[in-house]
Amino acid sequence: MNTMSVMKKTKQQLHESGFKLTPQREATLLVLLENEKEHLSAEEVFFLVKKKNSEIGLATVYRTLEILTDLKVIDKVSFNDGVARYDLRKEGAKHFHHHLLCLDCGTIEEVEEDLLSEVEQVIEQRYHFFVKDHRLTFHGICQECYNKKKERKTV
Repeated sequence: MNTMSVMKKTKQQLHESGFKLTPQREATLLVLLENEKEHLSAEEVFFLVKKKNSEIGLATVYRTLEILTDLKVIDKVSFNDGVARYDLRKEGAKHFHHHLLCLDCGTIEEVEEDLLSEVEQVIEQRYHFFVKDHRLTFHGICQECYNKKKERKTV
């Protein structure tokens, strides 16, 4: 993802919503951009931001994450650990992307394809319900864990 493009777009979104891109918000967004393949908790974001801006407080990071979530710059996601995690929304994406969660090792993979467009059409036509967004996490076993289990059974 282009960091400058996201920063510029986010600054505009913040301004349109009556907020400014403060140094604390910028540092928080930079941490999310630098770790876009990760699904960081608020505390993890805080510790990484704290390295860049030692003055920042945990409450400021929480508020920033909530603002960025409301603006749909990021999405708040929950997996099996009960911790809210934050994920960058892909620029121009109509919907939040899907996830593959390995029940053995906890690895989370992202699925970029919109696999539910036909399902949304059925819902809209049959139930007269306009789908704005959806979240989908597949729970299963990743290839690496599957291969390890297979090796143990054959040994």
